[in-house]
Amino acid sequence: QVQLVESGGGLVQAGGSLRLSCAASGRTFSTRTMGWFRQAPGKEREFVAGILSRSTYYADSVKGRFTISRDNAKNTVYLQMNSLKPEDTAVYYCAARDLQTILVDPSRYDYWGQGTQVTVSS
Repeated sequence: QVQLVESGGGLVQAGGSLRLSCAASGRTFSTRTMGWFRQAPGKEREFVAGILSRSTYYADSVKGRFTISRDNAKNTVYLQMNSLKPEDTAVYYCAARDLQTILVDPSRYDYWGQGTQVTVSS
């Protein structure tokens, strides 16, 4: 079983930065596929970024602005968000899956955190 706890959300002005953290419990963290998703009010949950070992993958909407990384010694995955826009406002979720493939479909992920709110003001 894996438990995920996100932190680092908040209110920021457009153009600003935030770093989200996701602390994971359980074994085999270093071999797991980790992902960040977000869900805005009235919209479906969407893929933001994923990481497996040193491989990363980003949604087009965040490419060049967001960076996903992991620290296996701390069982933590991060999402550095720069040049934030009002349309980035959402609840951000950390997710993990048992299989070693980065996928954009949220239904393919096995474990989820509780989410952290990110609000970008214009």
